[in-house]
Amino acid sequence: MMLAGQPTPALVLDEARMRRNIARLRDRLAPFGVTLRPHVKTAKSIEVVRQLLTDGHGPATVSTLKEAEALFAAGVTDILYAVGIAPHRLERVQALRAQGCDLAVLLDSIEQAGAVVAACAHGAIPVLLEIDSDGHRAGLKPQDERIVAIGRLLVEGGAILRGVLTHAGGSYGARSPAELEAYAEQERAAVVEAAERLRAAGLPCPVVSVGSSPTAHFARHLDGVTEVRAGVYVFFDLVMAGIGVCALDDIALSVLTTVIGHQAEKGWVLCDAGWMALSRDRGTQGQALDQGYGVVCDIDGKPYPDLIVDSANQEHGIIALRPGSTQPLPDLPVGTQLRILPNHACATGAQFDDYIVLPADGGPIAIWPRFRGW
Repeated sequence: MMLAGQPTPALVLDEARMRRNIARLRDRLAPFGVTLRPHVKTAKSIEVVRQLLTDGHGPATVSTLKEAEALFAAGVTDILYAVGIAPHRLERVQALRAQGCDLAVLLDSIEQAGAVVAACAHGAIPVLLEIDSDGHRAGLKPQDERIVAIGRLLVEGGAILRGVLTHAGGSYGARSPAELEAYAEQERAAVVEAAERLRAAGLPCPVVSVGSSPTAHFARHLDGVTEVRAGVYVFFDLVMAGIGVCALDDIALSVLTTVIGHQAEKGWVLCDAGWMALSRDRGTQGQALDQGYGVVCDIDGKPYPDLIVDSANQEHGIIALRPGSTQPLPDLPVGTQLRILPNHACATGAQFDDYIVLPADGGPIAIWPRFRGW
């Protein structure tokens, strides 16, 4: 195995699995006639982005202006900054737009709209209104009268009202295909209702944007929607596997770690991937199968039966059999290298500066840099 002897902990990317995941969603959405606007918050890598975008100029979604700046420097020009805009970031938004980047921002309040209008003195800024489709996070309810008021304020103030957007974050708590389909329809219906409210008031709404990896894979139809955003589908993770969006062998991301000790009387194997490498995310804790801090695999990526990272300290991972398991604890001498499948690909990836890539063509490993920060 070409990974053997690599310094640990390290972030490993299986390119063949990643390509399969990318093609899967692209093919699934093709019959709906919608645009796929991939979210790069999980990947944070230009090498990955080049495989995500069929057109190197976009469209793309970002969660930070650092991501937007990195993408624009690599030639991506159609970018949506899909986090509610903070007024102090508008100067950087305008700097990117002045260089030729078609960067749009997101908001859900009169206060944010006022700040954007003020910034439009230096050039019109495209804006999407965030709609709350499930009570998960931010956004305006589709029946909220402020949708029209904010839209009118933007248009009259010189901004470009580009459309409406929602994120069905509540879908991560789904427990069955039927629930995932219901979340997808709830998401679609809410944002389409908001779009119709704007249009009925004589306001423009060319873009109707939905997005989450679970709903993107389970939507039955997308009537009235123009684009879909998704990010974690590129790699998948244990949370996505736990709600039935993918299988374990679809997960393209893992953390390479080394066994550093044992506590035999406790049934523990210690490794050098603690929460600084795996992250503190415990997204599977509320699912039917709690995966601890990650599923333990051999160096080739094959999971050991019932073996998980049961707990984690800053630089120590404590590997043990799942409670109630009747499986034997595998013999893992000090120096053994293992791979850990992560709960949340975004959070785990954020711990590292680069990927060790297992190329799809079977060639030698490659190093792909990641960008970090805000």
